[in-house]
Amino acid sequence: MKKRIFVLALGIATTSFMISCGNGAKKEAPAAEAAEEVVEVAEEAAPNTLTEAEKSDGWVSLFNGTTSEGWRGYKNDHFPSAWQVVDGTIHMIGSGRGEAGDKEGGDIIFDKQYQNFTLSLEWKISEGGNSGIFYLGEEELDFIWKTAPEMQILDNEKHPDAKLGTDGNRQAGSLYDLIAAKPQNAKPVGEWNQIEITVYKGTVVHKQNGVNVVEYHLWTPEWNEMVAGSKFPGLNKDWADVASKGYIGLQDHGDDVWFRNIKIKEL
Repeated sequence: MKKRIFVLALGIATTSFMISCGNGAKKEAPAAEAAEEVVEVAEEAAPNTLTEAEKSDGWVSLFNGTTSEGWRGYKNDHFPSAWQVVDGTIHMIGSGRGEAGDKEGGDIIFDKQYQNFTLSLEWKISEGGNSGIFYLGEEELDFIWKTAPEMQILDNEKHPDAKLGTDGNRQAGSLYDLIAAKPQNAKPVGEWNQIEITVYKGTVVHKQNGVNVVEYHLWTPEWNEMVAGSKFPGLNKDWADVASKGYIGLQDHGDDVWFRNIKIKEL
Protein backbone atom coordinates (compact mmCIF):
# COMPACT_ATOMS: atom_id res chain seq x y z
CA MET A 1 0.00 0.00 0.00
CA LYS A 2 1.22 3.50 -0.77
CA LYS A 3 0.45 6.86 0.77
CA ARG A 4 -0.11 9.85 -1.51
CA ILE A 5 1.66 13.00 -0.34
CA PHE A 6 1.06 16.35 -2.01
CA VAL A 7 4.14 18.54 -2.32
CA LEU A 8 3.90 22.23 -3.26
CA ALA A 9 6.20 22.85 -6.21
CA LEU A 10 6.88 25.74 -8.55
CA GLY A 11 5.59 24.90 -12.00
CA ILE A 12 5.06 26.64 -15.34
CA ALA A 13 1.50 27.66 -16.07
CA THR A 14 -0.14 27.34 -19.45
CA THR A 15 -0.92 31.06 -19.48
CA SER A 16 1.64 33.77 -20.14
CA PHE A 17 2.10 37.51 -19.71
CA MET A 18 3.76 40.29 -21.72
CA ILE A 19 6.95 42.02 -20.68
CA SER A 20 8.44 45.15 -22.22
CA CYS A 21 11.85 45.17 -23.87
CA GLY A 22 14.14 48.18 -23.96
CA ASN A 23 13.29 48.91 -27.63
CA GLY A 24 9.60 49.12 -26.93
CA ALA A 25 8.81 45.66 -28.26
CA LYS A 26 6.66 43.32 -26.28
CA LYS A 27 7.79 39.79 -25.45
CA GLU A 28 5.64 36.96 -24.19
CA ALA A 29 6.97 35.16 -21.09
CA PRO A 30 5.63 32.21 -19.15
CA ALA A 31 3.93 32.87 -15.83
CA ALA A 32 5.06 30.89 -12.81
CA GLU A 33 2.43 29.56 -10.48
CA ALA A 34 2.26 26.99 -7.70
CA ALA A 35 1.46 23.43 -8.74
CA GLU A 36 0.93 20.28 -6.74
CA GLU A 37 3.24 17.32 -7.29
CA VAL A 38 2.04 13.92 -6.12
CA VAL A 39 4.69 11.73 -4.49
CA GLU A 40 3.92 8.11 -3.61
CA VAL A 41 5.59 6.71 -0.48
CA ALA A 42 5.44 3.04 0.46
CA GLU A 43 3.52 2.37 3.64
CA GLU A 44 5.63 1.17 6.56
CA ALA A 45 4.21 -0.86 9.41
CA ALA A 46 5.00 -0.21 13.05
CA PRO A 47 7.18 -2.93 14.61
CA ASN A 48 5.39 -6.28 15.00
CA THR A 49 2.40 -5.19 12.93
CA LEU A 50 1.31 -5.75 9.35
CA THR A 51 0.48 -3.21 6.67
CA GLU A 52 -2.87 -3.45 4.93
CA ALA A 53 -1.03 -4.60 1.82
CA GLU A 54 0.64 -7.44 3.75
CA LYS A 55 -2.68 -8.52 5.22
CA SER A 56 -4.25 -8.55 1.76
CA ASP A 57 -1.29 -10.58 0.50
CA GLY A 58 -1.88 -13.29 3.10
CA TRP A 59 0.74 -12.48 5.74
CA VAL A 60 -0.05 -13.36 9.36
CA SER A 61 1.84 -12.06 12.40
CA LEU A 62 3.29 -14.67 14.78
CA PHE A 63 4.30 -12.15 17.45
CA ASN A 64 2.29 -9.16 18.65
CA GLY A 65 5.20 -7.44 20.39
CA THR A 66 3.67 -7.51 23.86
CA THR A 67 2.87 -11.13 24.80
CA SER A 68 4.11 -14.65 24.07
CA GLU A 69 0.71 -15.63 22.66
CA GLY A 70 1.04 -18.64 20.32
CA TRP A 71 4.51 -19.62 21.56
CA ARG A 72 5.43 -22.42 23.98
CA GLY A 73 8.41 -24.46 24.99
CA TYR A 74 9.37 -27.44 22.85
CA LYS A 75 7.48 -30.47 24.23
CA ASN A 76 5.93 -28.16 26.84
CA ASP A 77 2.58 -26.42 27.32
CA HIS A 78 4.01 -23.15 28.69
CA PHE A 79 6.40 -20.38 27.69
CA PRO A 80 9.80 -20.85 29.43
CA SER A 81 10.72 -18.18 31.95
CA ALA A 82 14.23 -17.75 30.50
CA TRP A 83 12.53 -16.27 27.44
CA GLN A 84 10.97 -12.84 27.93
CA VAL A 85 8.90 -10.45 25.88
CA VAL A 86 10.55 -7.06 26.35
CA ASP A 87 10.72 -3.82 24.34
CA GLY A 88 8.82 -5.36 21.43
CA THR A 89 11.12 -8.39 21.15
CA ILE A 90 11.21 -12.04 22.14
CA HIS A 91 14.45 -12.13 24.14
CA MET A 92 16.31 -15.26 25.17
CA ILE A 93 18.24 -14.38 28.33
CA GLY A 94 21.60 -16.09 28.03
CA SER A 95 22.61 -18.56 30.73
CA GLY A 96 26.29 -18.47 29.80
CA ARG A 97 26.21 -22.28 29.76
CA GLY A 98 26.12 -22.77 25.99
CA GLU A 99 24.21 -25.82 24.79
CA ALA A 100 23.73 -26.93 28.41
CA GLY A 101 21.42 -23.94 28.73
CA ASP A 102 19.18 -23.15 31.67
CA LYS A 103 16.61 -25.49 33.20
CA GLU A 104 14.09 -22.66 32.84
CA GLY A 105 14.95 -22.18 29.17
CA GLY A 106 14.96 -24.48 26.16
CA ASP A 107 13.88 -24.02 22.56
CA ILE A 108 10.48 -22.50 21.81
CA ILE A 109 8.03 -23.24 18.98
CA PHE A 110 4.97 -21.57 17.51
CA ASP A 111 1.99 -23.78 18.24
CA LYS A 112 0.91 -24.47 14.66
CA GLN A 113 2.44 -26.65 11.95
CA TYR A 114 3.22 -25.23 8.50
CA GLN A 115 3.92 -26.95 5.19
CA ASN A 116 4.49 -24.51 2.32
CA PHE A 117 5.30 -20.98 3.49
CA THR A 118 7.56 -17.96 3.66
CA LEU A 119 8.69 -17.06 7.18
CA SER A 120 10.03 -13.55 7.76
CA LEU A 121 11.64 -12.13 10.90
CA GLU A 122 14.46 -10.03 12.30
CA TRP A 123 17.15 -11.27 14.70
CA LYS A 124 19.94 -9.71 16.71
CA ILE A 125 22.66 -11.70 18.49
CA SER A 126 24.86 -10.89 21.50
CA GLU A 127 28.65 -10.79 21.38
CA GLY A 128 30.02 -14.31 20.88
CA GLY A 129 26.44 -15.59 20.64
CA ASN A 130 24.83 -18.56 18.90
CA SER A 131 21.19 -19.39 18.13
CA GLY A 132 19.07 -20.65 15.25
CA ILE A 133 15.72 -20.81 13.49
CA PHE A 134 14.18 -24.24 12.93
CA TYR A 135 11.49 -25.16 10.42
CA LEU A 136 9.49 -28.32 9.62
CA GLY A 137 10.26 -29.46 13.18
CA GLU A 138 8.63 -32.37 14.98
CA GLU A 139 8.17 -33.11 18.70
CA GLU A 140 8.87 -36.84 18.67
CA LEU A 141 12.47 -36.58 19.95
CA ASP A 142 14.11 -34.84 22.89
CA PHE A 143 15.41 -31.85 20.87
CA ILE A 144 13.93 -30.11 17.84
CA TRP A 145 17.33 -29.96 16.09
CA LYS A 146 17.21 -33.76 15.78
CA THR A 147 14.23 -33.41 13.44
CA ALA A 148 14.48 -30.02 11.72
CA PRO A 149 16.71 -28.04 9.35
CA GLU A 150 18.21 -24.95 10.99
CA MET A 151 19.06 -21.52 9.68
CA GLN A 152 22.09 -20.56 11.75
CA ILE A 153 22.29 -17.39 13.86
CA LEU A 154 25.82 -16.50 14.95
CA ASP A 155 28.34 -13.84 15.84
CA ASN A 156 30.64 -14.74 12.96
CA GLU A 157 33.52 -12.78 14.46
CA LYS A 158 33.80 -14.31 17.94
CA HIS A 159 31.90 -17.59 18.14
CA PRO A 160 34.10 -20.67 17.43
CA ASP A 161 31.43 -22.26 15.23
CA ALA A 162 32.25 -19.70 12.55
CA LYS A 163 35.54 -21.54 11.95
CA LEU A 164 34.19 -25.07 12.35
CA GLY A 165 32.23 -27.23 9.94
CA THR A 166 33.10 -26.95 6.25
CA ASP A 167 33.55 -23.83 4.12
CA GLY A 168 31.67 -21.60 6.56
CA ASN A 169 28.56 -23.78 6.78
CA ARG A 170 28.08 -22.91 10.46
CA GLN A 171 28.04 -19.15 9.94
CA ALA A 172 24.95 -16.93 10.06
CA GLY A 173 22.32 -17.64 7.43
CA SER A 174 23.70 -21.07 6.60
CA LEU A 175 21.80 -24.34 6.61
CA TYR A 176 23.61 -25.42 9.73
CA ASP A 177 26.50 -27.85 9.08
CA LEU A 178 25.29 -28.51 5.52
CA ILE A 179 25.30 -25.49 3.18
CA ALA A 180 27.23 -22.25 3.73
CA ALA A 181 25.44 -18.93 3.27
CA LYS A 182 26.91 -17.24 0.21
CA PRO A 183 27.43 -14.38 0.04
CA GLN A 184 28.02 -14.10 3.78
CA ASN A 185 26.25 -10.82 4.51
CA ALA A 186 25.28 -10.98 8.20
CA LYS A 187 25.44 -7.66 10.04
CA PRO A 188 27.69 -7.12 13.06
CA VAL A 189 26.71 -7.86 16.65
CA GLY A 190 24.07 -5.45 17.94
CA GLU A 191 22.49 -4.83 14.52
CA TRP A 192 19.23 -6.32 13.26
CA ASN A 193 19.35 -8.90 10.47
CA GLN A 194 16.27 -9.49 8.32
CA ILE A 195 15.68 -13.02 7.01
CA GLU A 196 13.15 -14.97 5.00
CA ILE A 197 12.89 -18.75 4.80
CA THR A 198 10.75 -20.12 1.98
CA VAL A 199 9.67 -23.76 1.89
CA TYR A 200 7.64 -25.01 -1.07
CA LYS A 201 7.20 -28.69 -1.93
CA GLY A 202 10.73 -29.48 -0.82
CA THR A 203 12.45 -26.45 -2.32
CA VAL A 204 14.00 -24.32 0.44
CA VAL A 205 15.52 -20.83 0.16
CA HIS A 206 17.27 -18.82 2.88
CA LYS A 207 17.29 -15.07 2.26
CA GLN A 208 19.44 -12.88 4.52
CA ASN A 209 19.33 -9.09 4.42
CA GLY A 210 17.63 -9.09 1.04
CA VAL A 211 19.88 -11.64 -0.69
CA ASN A 212 19.31 -15.35 -1.38
CA VAL A 213 22.19 -17.07 0.42
CA VAL A 214 21.11 -20.76 0.47
CA GLU A 215 19.03 -22.87 -1.93
CA TYR A 216 18.41 -26.63 -1.76
CA HIS A 217 15.82 -29.34 -2.22
CA LEU A 218 14.72 -31.84 0.42
CA TRP A 219 14.32 -35.60 -0.05
CA THR A 220 16.42 -35.86 -3.21
CA PRO A 221 19.44 -38.18 -3.69
CA GLU A 222 21.66 -35.08 -3.46
CA TRP A 223 20.05 -34.16 -0.13
CA ASN A 224 20.53 -37.65 1.27
CA GLU A 225 24.16 -37.71 0.18
CA MET A 226 24.83 -34.31 1.73
CA VAL A 227 23.27 -35.30 5.06
CA ALA A 228 25.23 -38.56 5.08
CA GLY A 229 28.46 -36.54 4.98
CA SER A 230 27.45 -34.30 7.89
CA LYS A 231 27.39 -34.80 11.67
CA PHE A 232 23.66 -35.58 11.74
CA PRO A 233 23.49 -39.31 10.89
CA GLY A 234 25.46 -40.14 14.03
CA LEU A 235 22.97 -38.20 16.13
CA ASN A 236 19.77 -39.40 14.55
CA LYS A 237 19.82 -42.03 11.80
CA ASP A 238 16.57 -40.75 10.23
CA TRP A 239 17.56 -37.06 10.18
CA ALA A 240 17.41 -36.77 6.37
CA ASP A 241 13.75 -37.78 6.38
CA VAL A 242 12.53 -34.27 7.23
CA ALA A 243 8.78 -33.95 7.70
CA SER A 244 6.77 -32.22 4.96
CA LYS A 245 4.87 -30.25 7.63
CA GLY A 246 6.10 -29.08 11.01
CA TYR A 247 6.81 -26.40 13.61
CA ILE A 248 8.74 -23.14 13.49
CA GLY A 249 11.26 -23.02 16.36
CA LEU A 250 13.68 -20.55 17.95
CA GLN A 251 16.79 -21.90 19.63
CA ASP A 252 18.09 -21.50 23.16
CA HIS A 253 21.84 -22.00 22.80
CA GLY A 254 22.68 -20.33 26.11
CA ASP A 255 23.30 -16.88 24.62
CA ASP A 256 21.30 -13.66 24.51
CA VAL A 257 19.36 -13.34 21.27
CA TRP A 258 16.44 -11.15 20.22
CA PHE A 259 13.65 -11.67 17.66
CA ARG A 260 10.96 -9.33 16.32
CA ASN A 261 8.65 -8.74 13.33
CA ILE A 262 7.90 -12.46 13.06
CA LYS A 263 5.36 -13.16 10.32
CA ILE A 264 4.45 -15.95 7.93
CA LYS A 265 2.66 -16.36 4.61
CA GLU A 266 1.32 -19.77 3.68
CA LEU A 267 1.86 -20.68 0.03
